[in-house]
Amino acid sequence: MSTAPAPVTTAESPREPKNGFDRFFEITARGSTLGTEIRGGLVTFVTMAYIVILNPIILGGTKDVAGAVLQNQQLAAVTALTAGVMTILFGLVARLPFAFAAGLGINSFLAVSVVGQLTWAEAMGLVVINGLIIVLLSATGLRRMIMDAIPMELKIAITVGIGMFIAFIGLVDAGLVTASGVPSPPVGLGVGGSIATVPVLLFVLTLLLAGILMARKVKAALLIALVSGTIVAMIVEAIWHLGSRVNNPGGWGMSVPTLPSQWFSIPDLGLIGQVDLVSSWGRIGVIACVMLVFTLVFTNFFDAMGTMTGLAEEAGLSDKKGDFPRLKSALIIEGVGAVVGGGTSGSSNTVFVESASGIGEGARTGLANLVTGVLFLLAMFITPLTSIVPSEIAAAALVIVGALMMAQIRRINLTEMSVLVPVFVTVAIMPFTYSIANGIGAGFIAWAVVRSLSGKARQISPLLWIVAAGFVIYFARGPLEALLGG
Repeated sequence: MSTAPAPVTTAESPREPKNGFDRFFEITARGSTLGTEIRGGLVTFVTMAYIVILNPIILGGTKDVAGAVLQNQQLAAVTALTAGVMTILFGLVARLPFAFAAGLGINSFLAVSVVGQLTWAEAMGLVVINGLIIVLLSATGLRRMIMDAIPMELKIAITVGIGMFIAFIGLVDAGLVTASGVPSPPVGLGVGGSIATVPVLLFVLTLLLAGILMARKVKAALLIALVSGTIVAMIVEAIWHLGSRVNNPGGWGMSVPTLPSQWFSIPDLGLIGQVDLVSSWGRIGVIACVMLVFTLVFTNFFDAMGTMTGLAEEAGLSDKKGDFPRLKSALIIEGVGAVVGGGTSGSSNTVFVESASGIGEGARTGLANLVTGVLFLLAMFITPLTSIVPSEIAAAALVIVGALMMAQIRRINLTEMSVLVPVFVTVAIMPFTYSIANGIGAGFIAWAVVRSLSGKARQISPLLWIVAAGFVIYFARGPLEALLGG
């Protein structure tokens, strides 16, 4: 678990706020400090900064149905702007340390499955509609009702699954786990079975340093490890000139750790407002649009719900039912992130699972979000600097945080088979399919079926049955689209 003190207040040791600022963010009440929140916000930004580079790569390399392509510099600018605004807004309204950025699941879905049928403006229009639906579900309380219908065992399983997912992301980003290129096994170790590369070695050293510092309860352990690893990486690159993995199999993954030649640039925000809410319905038909929006809503809805549940649990902010402070506000703002992300053409913005790195550093309040958000806004003007920390170094923090979240599984009684099977399915499917929503859906279905056929049907909420049925449709959407389209 985290090294930060638990946010517990007792009559014997009251924690009175030091001033209005402290009272607003509940810094002392949650057992945190100003310095801890600043460090946590900085660590979250360091582990998330790659999105400013990756989102343009995913969205900028695809032509839409009209042959148009979004420009990378514009995408980088709106990616940083939207992440900064939404992270700060969430920090001020929900006052939780959950940072926002363009969701990788949805931006990939847009690039692969949507813009081949629509223009980019029309695709982003569907993202906005998806966000409005989520805001409506959150404001009416239906989203909260669904969260309350989830058994505590599944909520903990979601936390554990997210931890495994984070760790797997870290191992992939580090180059320790790669696609093998053959059907079996689908993944392999390093490049051609070898991990004897300098970037992977630095990942291992950074991982060990972070683990040792945290075991010794050193303050700012993750931040120290990330900064140290980045400095060593820059020195190594200056000496050996490894370059990118694209040109050198033993090189760096997402970014090369060198100081940029240009430190400052004026952001081009020309993509803001390039949205079409109407034309897509005429271009591909109502049924096709409904299926696309359904997919967006399910992915956005349950990815965010699972992520927030896991982060709140890891931060020690959840109650016995798994609820956390200002839950309704948090759910509404998450929906607003989709609306704003579509409106800026940077794709739906949602709670980022990498926020767990800041929580692992001790962040407990929305103040950490203000730090992360301001850094994202600065990144609009200094985009080249976001590439200094190589993905191999940032990956070490993700693996450590994944291990911390995995420890929650001790709270589940796994001796009962009707609990073990849904929990295992939830935890396994998330990293194996690279999707939080897939893990949640598979867990819901398994829980409803296994528990009911084990004689415990009365213990299952009717709403959980409805959501499980919705996930059946979600998983079968390919054949359904073909059937309805025919």
